[in-house]
Amino acid sequence: MTGTEASGFEATGGSAAGAEATGAVRTASAGPGADGPDPDAASPGFRPDQLVGFRIGVTSDRRSEDLIAAFERRGADVTHAPTIRMRGVDTEGVLEEETRAIVAARPDVLLATTSYGMRRWLEAADAAGLGDDLTDALSDARILVRGPKARGAVRAAGLDDHGMSERETTTSLVDLALREGAAGRTVAVQLHGFTDPAQLQRLTDAGATVLTAAPYRWSAHEDSARVLRLIEAICCGGLDAVTFTSAPAVEALFTVAEAAGRLDELQAAFRETVVAAAVGPVTAAPLVEAQILPIVPDRFRMGALIRLTCEHLEQSAPRIDTDFGPLELRGRHALLAGTRVALTPVALALFRTLVAAEGATVARSVLAAAAPEPLDDHAVDVAISRLRQALPEPRLVATVIKRGFRLSVPR
Repeated sequence: MTGTEASGFEATGGSAAGAEATGAVRTASAGPGADGPDPDAASPGFRPDQLVGFRIGVTSDRRSEDLIAAFERRGADVTHAPTIRMRGVDTEGVLEEETRAIVAARPDVLLATTSYGMRRWLEAADAAGLGDDLTDALSDARILVRGPKARGAVRAAGLDDHGMSERETTTSLVDLALREGAAGRTVAVQLHGFTDPAQLQRLTDAGATVLTAAPYRWSAHEDSARVLRLIEAICCGGLDAVTFTSAPAVEALFTVAEAAGRLDELQAAFRETVVAAAVGPVTAAPLVEAQILPIVPDRFRMGALIRLTCEHLEQSAPRIDTDFGPLELRGRHALLAGTRVALTPVALALFRTLVAAEGATVARSVLAAAAPEPLDDHAVDVAISRLRQALPEPRLVATVIKRGFRLSVPR
């Protein structure tokens, strides 16, 4: 485990080594205004029909409403299935004990990793009657922060920070602490969600005495039925993209899929048809480790993730000129010469395969393999008939006698 993004969602955990070292993520600028909570109607690229036809899964728990609302305002169909839940950890006084130890030690250095975690820690200290003692102990510490949001929380508490990591990851924050010297120092670390033992060990190996405070933890979400429905939608082609705001959310999805016997199927869908959108390279790391290539904004912010997802879905929508006008496949909608129709999952799978072939003949066996349910040759013929009935122009799908079907395109 090597770090986290401070994204304004869940703070993200997980190893970034694969993602950052290999460059195996598709990073992209999300354009101007991408740092805000939502590039809304005031943004140049906003259109209320921008995502009509597209289907997006949201896996986050905290602040999921912002993501959902942003996508729905653009016309998307959104499936929400949080895979992890953020919860407090002080039911048995654990955080209070950690706080008392830090107050007694009066640390030389504080590593503040997340805005939410710092606020929650200070609030919990106040509730335990330790608020003034904690801020007094930290006032003498050299406070290093992981990003502007953590800096804001530190300053809101009346404390001064002395440096910010180059990247919004725990790895980068520890790098900064080590560059400034950790030997013989007491370093307090405000943890986020999951403990990152590799980074704590780096500090210990450098000669620091490490104390930690964990204001919150993540646990698997109790509504596993929703997660299973999300997995089904991913596997059967019912979603075009899934957003992730923390590495643990990715790992939790994989864990549920594995328990259901569908992990290979799920990961194959992400490699082939479903876009995985991660808020940053650390969140992306479990995807990269599974040979999935996610899209990642170059700014680890919700607005950037929203904008990049919108732009990617629009720009990657299949387009082709046909004998009956320009055709665009936008999620579950087919747009032919300006006429839009919605397709059923089976019809969509077959039509997507025909569009990808760009007018080449597609055998019934290939179409059957692309369908989200078992089809024999007769069932393929029936499904093609229903597809033709759903399209604005039935002749768009032509029969190639004894061979299969093809899209009617200029030859």
